[in-house]
Amino acid sequence: MNLFDVYPLFPITIERGKGCRVWDDQGQEYLDLYGGHAVISIGHAHPHYVDAISQQVAKIGFYSNSVQNPLQKEFASRLGKASGYEDYSLFLINSGAEANENAMKLASFYNGRTRILAQEKAFHGRTSLAVEATHNPKIIAPINDNGHVTYLPINDIDAWKAELEKQDVCAVIIECIQGVGGIRMVEANFMQQLRQLCDATNTVLICDEIQCGYGRSGKFFAHQWLNVRPDIITVAKGICNGYPMGGVLIAPKFAPVYGQLGTTFGGNHLGCAGALAVLDVIEQEGLVEQADKVGAYLIDELKKYQHSGEPGSQHIVNVRGRGLMIGIELDIPYKEPRTRLIHEAHVFTGCSGTNVIRLLPPLCLSMEEAARFIHTLKTVLL
Repeated sequence: MNLFDVYPLFPITIERGKGCRVWDDQGQEYLDLYGGHAVISIGHAHPHYVDAISQQVAKIGFYSNSVQNPLQKEFASRLGKASGYEDYSLFLINSGAEANENAMKLASFYNGRTRILAQEKAFHGRTSLAVEATHNPKIIAPINDNGHVTYLPINDIDAWKAELEKQDVCAVIIECIQGVGGIRMVEANFMQQLRQLCDATNTVLICDEIQCGYGRSGKFFAHQWLNVRPDIITVAKGICNGYPMGGVLIAPKFAPVYGQLGTTFGGNHLGCAGALAVLDVIEQEGLVEQADKVGAYLIDELKKYQHSGEPGSQHIVNVRGRGLMIGIELDIPYKEPRTRLIHEAHVFTGCSGTNVIRLLPPLCLSMEEAARFIHTLKTVLL
């Protein structure tokens, strides 16, 4: 049997990692500024994480949610304290798409409505409703194209107000920093007005923090830069440093009803042990603050280079982002410089659209590693 071929792959086999470095099967070291698509939050093979996972799987890795799991309660309490949402409830599942799917389902149960507002260039997942809320017709199958979602321009409050005033919107789902959309930033004034409009129309405000959350922006959640509190927050990716896990943080106004939501694998013993270890490392090593500091350095140095007049700098159109979620927009397709970064300079990055290089490194990225990337980028843009 062959694998179903869905991704174009680089001819590289990664065998091991440590911190922000990975090594292939030929022994070549790479600087990882991609983090497995923002998944590696505390660094590859962190010893505390490895120890927690190993100890847990030696006891019990999984049992169903038909019995109590104290690790779930411990993790919910710790996550509430770390994020500032101690009064919210937590529903644990397996992925970001599943988190968004359940968030929108919960919103519809809450107010009985069926229409969703999402941003243009949004990406919320590949499951049924999550993919419909994703602004990419190439990945929305006919069976998923059910007319539930209206896409609106980012930061255009008049367009969102016009739709919300129709009083038929179930939920608004927002990425406060759009990832796949090219690291586009939501403005504070827009977000605060949107919060007021949702309150006035009994519309549920969902913040998709799957890529931009969990410390990546330099605060625990990216929306916290904008001074709003959403009704529902979705998380995944960095929550368990590579182990499949997702979560939905739910405001107190939502009353749980047995049978509405459910999961087989969600919140299993092994995942909770890993997620608790991730919180330990984030707190003990100050990784949220590290992301803010090193990200600010990267953005500042990239902007200096953009305006320096140095060879290659003319290719940088814009630098945007916050913390360790950074987009470098080029006036040329990203394919050649990104390929050179990987094969010649041995640096992994992500990408968006056709011309944005996307940086999503582990939150433990050091100043020295950031400086190495700045130097390397200059060499490939010559």
